[in-house]
Amino acid sequence: MCPNRLATDPVAALRAAGIDNPVREVRLLRTHAPDPDRFADLLARRVAHEPMAFLVGSQGFWTLELEVSPATLIPRPDSETLIEAAIAAFPDRAQVRRVLDLGTGTGCLLLAALVEFPAASGVGIDRVPDAAVLARRNAAANLLADRAAFLCGDWAGAIQGSFDLILSNPPYIETADIAGLMPDVAQFEPASALDGGADGLDGYRTIIPMLRGLLAPGGVAVLELGQGQADAVAGLAMEAGFTTTTRDDLGGIVRAAILRRA
Repeated sequence: MCPNRLATDPVAALRAAGIDNPVREVRLLRTHAPDPDRFADLLARRVAHEPMAFLVGSQGFWTLELEVSPATLIPRPDSETLIEAAIAAFPDRAQVRRVLDLGTGTGCLLLAALVEFPAASGVGIDRVPDAAVLARRNAAANLLADRAAFLCGDWAGAIQGSFDLILSNPPYIETADIAGLMPDVAQFEPASALDGGADGLDGYRTIIPMLRGLLAPGGVAVLELGQGQADAVAGLAMEAGFTTTTRDDLGGIVRAAILRRA
């Protein structure tokens, strides 16, 4: 169906496509694209399940507004659990001076941490060059460019030094499950940021052994978890010499693993 025909009843078009909250989404699209032709184009893309954040070009996270692109995952409210866990781990926020974000994507975790730990500076690493460029733009747009550096690399392979806080949202979806994800995710977000291998744990197997050489004394690593992965990740952490506690997201799902040296 052509975009202009969809636009004659946009709520019905979105509802028929299985989009949740079609009335709200139409309002967002009209606000972002008051021009009728532009609105019709964006509506057609949304009916095809292209994520709203890609259509409007940004997504809110913590206290930040972040540019997004298909080079990275769209920041999600669940990931804010990692920032809550980091704040709880350091009642004296001045203790955090250096932050490392592995698989930084949009830069959301690092930049939110820098907002909450004003004495800190940080480094974000991503293997995708376009992601590192995007994260730099987000740092500049949120007035944090002087405290954040973004580099291309494979996890922490090129990083030396010690960090008080290490954050990571690694890929943790089992390979066989990716095709069954909602089409907004499976068809539009980068598979490399989703695919955690056959059991979803490949990223943790790589990251956790690196932490011993990167965490400063008294340092904390906070890793995002997929549903049901807490015990397996705690086992990997124990093998590497860490104790683990967890924190639930607002839906009651164990979402963050907090690692400290044993």
